[in-house]
Amino acid sequence: MTERRRGPGPISSLPTDPPPQVLYASEPASVGHARDYAREVVERALPGIDREFVRDVQLVVSELVTNAVRYGTEPDDFLALVVTVTAGRVRIEVHDPVRRRPRFRPESGERLRGRGMVIVDHLAKWGVDDRPFGKVVWAEMSR
Repeated sequence: MTERRRGPGPISSLPTDPPPQVLYASEPASVGHARDYAREVVERALPGIDREFVRDVQLVVSELVTNAVRYGTEPDDFLALVVTVTAGRVRIEVHDPVRRRPRFRPESGERLRGRGMVIVDHLAKWGVDDRPFGKVVWAEMSR
């Protein structure tokens, strides 16, 4: 089951359990919605989970979705977010239609952007897989 979300909220109401995959419009507002979705998935799957771990998951989702919006999509594209939770780990996948891979940017005190993958690398094991039309950037976080 896939749910599409655009703009300020979901196109359809959420079922009792979050869907395994959510589609978001390629727009900055989707980043916040993706963070909320990830929090909901993790908290439902792991009641009583440490709040700091949930915040770290949300930060990784935020960085990966932001990169997909900025560099992995064109206007009117969608990106997909998958959050899978098992007893010992959370796997985050962001699917987008562009094959360009994320990269580390050189350190700069002048640039305000470009640190996202450094944050992801610090918090998670991550990688990139090609798919027929685009790529999936994934991150795995252990509790």
